[in-house]
Amino acid sequence: MSTYIYENQNSQSFYSMAWIAFVISFIGMGLGIFYLECDMAIKGFLIMSYLFSVTSCFTVAKVVRDKHEADHFLNKVEQTKTEKYLAENSPILSGI
Repeated sequence: MSTYIYENQNSQSFYSMAWIAFVISFIGMGLGIFYLECDMAIKGFLIMSYLFSVTSCFTVAKVVRDKHEADHFLNKVEQTKTEKYLAENSPILSGI
């Protein structure tokens, strides 16, 4: 049986680039709303909508990652059960 190696290791530069892009977009949106010429009620609505969108994106990413890891774990368990069954009931190994 093979050992599990996480197949999607990101490099440090990709990790840094993702956070830098997030911070730049967050600051850019904040500045855009700050300099927007409109009522405070509209700015408040835009800020709340933007924050809701950001938290929703993090939640969706976590849910997708968790589902992928759970599916991989279940597949690994099923594969182990199959290998055990075949090892115990194999006609080649039992001498038939």
